[in-house]
Amino acid sequence: MKRMKALTMGDAPFIFDKRTSGSLMWGSVLALLPALAWGLYCFGTPAAIVVASSILGALVGEAITSGLRRRFTLMDGSAFLTGLLVGMAMPPGVSPHIPALASLFAICVVKGAFGGLGSNWMNPALAGIAFAFVSWPTEMRSWCQPSLFSGVSGLSGATPLGMARNFLGSASPGSSPVDLLSAAGAGFSAIDGNVTGALNKCLFSFLGAELPSGYIDLLIGNKAGAVGEISAILILLGSIALIARRAVRWEIPASIVLAFAALTWTFGGLPLGNGFFAGDVLFSILTGSFLLVAFFMAPDPVTSPSSRPGMVVYGLGIGAIVFLLRSFGSAPEGSAFAVILMNCAVPAIDGLKNKARGRKTSRAAADPVAAAGSPSATAEGSLQNARR
Repeated sequence: MKRMKALTMGDAPFIFDKRTSGSLMWGSVLALLPALAWGLYCFGTPAAIVVASSILGALVGEAITSGLRRRFTLMDGSAFLTGLLVGMAMPPGVSPHIPALASLFAICVVKGAFGGLGSNWMNPALAGIAFAFVSWPTEMRSWCQPSLFSGVSGLSGATPLGMARNFLGSASPGSSPVDLLSAAGAGFSAIDGNVTGALNKCLFSFLGAELPSGYIDLLIGNKAGAVGEISAILILLGSIALIARRAVRWEIPASIVLAFAALTWTFGGLPLGNGFFAGDVLFSILTGSFLLVAFFMAPDPVTSPSSRPGMVVYGLGIGAIVFLLRSFGSAPEGSAFAVILMNCAVPAIDGLKNKARGRKTSRAAADPVAAAGSPSATAEGSLQNARR
């Protein structure tokens, strides 16, 4: 007698998707290349060495862990993407061993130790970045200005967030974060002056408003910062491409931006003496690692909720924690740690969804009359009648 193998079938609907994990990973890499290219153009060879060291550390870690599991996974792009994200979040002049060890930690400890791709409970790239910040806090805050901004390659200087925080105590009532940059001695590029003047003349003058100098530099990336985080507009363009290809779900970044913008607008003006509902949302969004984390790291499908309500809760939590860490934390940036904290809450978020589904099933079982009218019950009854 021929033995029959048991066939396990899940719940409908049954959907076939041509996309593989490899295509999603390499698609994300392509979406990050414009922002990376701008960072390399601004910071030069030292930034290229930092990113290359980070990618090399990730590939070595993947080779080690996949070799121990006897499963070759170097070509799926996940390790390359992790190393790229870690390198893009590094200061351009940091010692190469720091991004290499951060990526090695991300792959070996956070990803490989839990079974590889799909089994990790924390975003590996963010874990590697947090590992670097905790292990080398001084080196991870050694920023330099891009040559386009200062005219001198490698000139040290704080990020816009750091400048604003350092001069917050001496700010006069009614100041804006851009005013704090001016008080700190940060000059703005000729590009910023020309574009700002044109926008004020052609657009904002008709609206009775005026765009201050400085925002165009923040948008295009003429500022101190990490290698791949300085150009907000290129990060946004890359994220639009990912969302259009449905490589990431829009609910998570939209919820993050919504919560962060609402809290910044409501309470962000209080430290400057501007009262409630006077926070500078544009400055807060265009500075730091907020956009890179919100669009390329937080929506990681492995470490984020699977249901749409869970994604919204997850994103709102990240946005709120980023605001709290920026406002009350010891460092001006906190996006990476906010996502890691919410990664820890993902099982609880998914558990609430499962409990709600279980209560719905229990009510249907307790009320057979209502259950008889459900689509599943009707289909089952039709099948039984057909058998008769």
